[in-house]
Amino acid sequence: MTMESPTQTAEHIESMTEFLVNHYSDQLRDISLSSDPKLHYPLFLEFAELVDDNPYLARLLFSNPEHYLRQFDDSAILAHKIALEHMKKFENKIGIEKRFIHVRINTSGSPLERSPDTFPSIGRVRVKHRGILLMLKGTVIRSGAVKMYEGERMFRCRKCKHMFPLFPELESINSIVKPPFCPSQRSKSCEGTNFDPVDDTVTRHDYQEIKIQENTQVLGVGVIPRSILVVLKDDLVDNVKAGDDVVVSGILTSKWSHDLKDVRCDLEPMLIANHVRRTNELKSEMNISDDLIEKFKSFWNHFKDTPLKGRNAILRGICPQVFGLFTVKLAVALTLIGGVQHVDASGTKVRGESHLLLIGDPGTGKSQFLKFAAKLSNRAVITTGLGSTSAGLTVTAVKDGGEWMLEAGALVLADGGLCCIDEFDSMREHDRATIHEAMEQQSISVAKAGLVTTLSTKTIVFGATNPKGQYDPDQSLSVNTALSGPLLSRFDIVLVLLDTKNPEWDKVVSSHILAEVQIEQGRYVDDLTTIWPLPMLQRYIQFVKGNFRPVLSKEAEEIISSYYRLQRRSSTHNAARTTVRMLESLIRLAQAHARLMFRNEVTRLDAITAILCIESSMTISAIVDSMGNALHSNFSEEPDQEYAKQEKLILEKLRGDEIY
Repeated sequence: MTMESPTQTAEHIESMTEFLVNHYSDQLRDISLSSDPKLHYPLFLEFAELVDDNPYLARLLFSNPEHYLRQFDDSAILAHKIALEHMKKFENKIGIEKRFIHVRINTSGSPLERSPDTFPSIGRVRVKHRGILLMLKGTVIRSGAVKMYEGERMFRCRKCKHMFPLFPELESINSIVKPPFCPSQRSKSCEGTNFDPVDDTVTRHDYQEIKIQENTQVLGVGVIPRSILVVLKDDLVDNVKAGDDVVVSGILTSKWSHDLKDVRCDLEPMLIANHVRRTNELKSEMNISDDLIEKFKSFWNHFKDTPLKGRNAILRGICPQVFGLFTVKLAVALTLIGGVQHVDASGTKVRGESHLLLIGDPGTGKSQFLKFAAKLSNRAVITTGLGSTSAGLTVTAVKDGGEWMLEAGALVLADGGLCCIDEFDSMREHDRATIHEAMEQQSISVAKAGLVTTLSTKTIVFGATNPKGQYDPDQSLSVNTALSGPLLSRFDIVLVLLDTKNPEWDKVVSSHILAEVQIEQGRYVDDLTTIWPLPMLQRYIQFVKGNFRPVLSKEAEEIISSYYRLQRRSSTHNAARTTVRMLESLIRLAQAHARLMFRNEVTRLDAITAILCIESSMTISAIVDSMGNALHSNFSEEPDQEYAKQEKLILEKLRGDEIY
């Protein structure tokens, strides 16, 4: 790009300053009132606003961000001084002058977000993207230590005494390269070649390197997720941690790889971040329109008198290729929706996420449910027990260029989403023990290679396992699965799927599978009263999770409490399952069912359904004997009448024991 004349530079800085004063006076005022003059302050600028207000300036910034971002920073200082004068003159407030203000370009909602050339996936970053304002989206898998580096230094020409700043080149490991001749733009060129550094003109910056990896859910089968190095400076450092979903806008450059013996030295791509936006809170990219919300409301109005029929219409959309298995589909829905997290008086958090374990013979559809649940969740990681180590599930300490860093594992990457572990029984015992803390406390404490930290794992764990040998209904789950009691107690629902011989069931299932083959793909219609398509299910689960926080009614509390006390008194109770965690599980499942039913109050219906789910998990201490094998649980034609019988049975049992 051709060099700008001093006049052009002054014009650009003037128009930038005017734009900042007109649109961001509130931010400038807050910066002026801040107390510490040595801090680096961010000034957040909306790129969409700049495009509307000054398209020419927006184009310059996009095409040569390295040059014009520095001008914007200079403009921010000028705008800050104007804000100081204004406050002193009109508000009688004296602010503190700041030396470092950085303009951060938020590209959200701008045209850059809609173009694959400016918002490519990490695996498609090429040389053509170098030198423009680029956006990348990914998950932070590694975050390095915060360092300090020399940002800029003033030099003086020995011949003409002209002073000019020099900036370090990241490509050559932050070294400052002096120009071949004096850059003074006077009428008579100086052509001096000797320059001296000016004392006390060094500006130092905080500096941190992180690595982001593209999301595995958007990749095809067999595609290895690519990662890229991102450099954070000043106010951006320490804002993100391993496992966070981020959208980074910045400038693509490259740096020489570390000088190692017998390893070829080459250039690695690197993004110098200007703005980092965490999307953990905005994980759902799904657009839930007002029309869709009205559709949900009209659906429940249609089933006002028979709510369970409406619920079953939703459940039929879960894994539709698997026939029946009503209990499992209900358990999957309740697990994905989850309860409400609450903090008690002492500040202890009680998790809202539920965990589900499927124990079953081969060919009972466990892996199908795992894969479908991963599709329903907006963030999911699928792994198998045999190929998972404790480090791969939690966090790994890796050495990069002589420095130790933490790299996030499956549970950390699934933070805020779902972690599916197939072949749970194949995991080694000490590897299995590492997920205890992640499941209950929802954090992972790490002490590796001198790095001591705690990482967040607000994750739903969905496990599938085979029984150890032939399943014995007379024995406890611990004996049948070889899983320890503490681990089993952390699962809210444990369902056993036994492939028993049942000619009638086999006939119905075979007819369903053969019919599935013949049915064409376009069978899903817009009628929600029969079966829900996958995109609609995703949006529904997302909506009810974000908009409903059910509260337990007095009646629901009494029923749940009575059932818990009855289980504790039972002579055949399973010690691994009937702990206080069971009471918390009942509350979570009742809240999840209230959300599923589009309500903000937990009623008797939700409490009884939660009990029926827990009953399905009880192999030797069930109080309702009519549940039978979860594999053969089919959808009832009249679910509301069926429920009335089960409710009567449970309440009679609770009253008979004089508990309720």
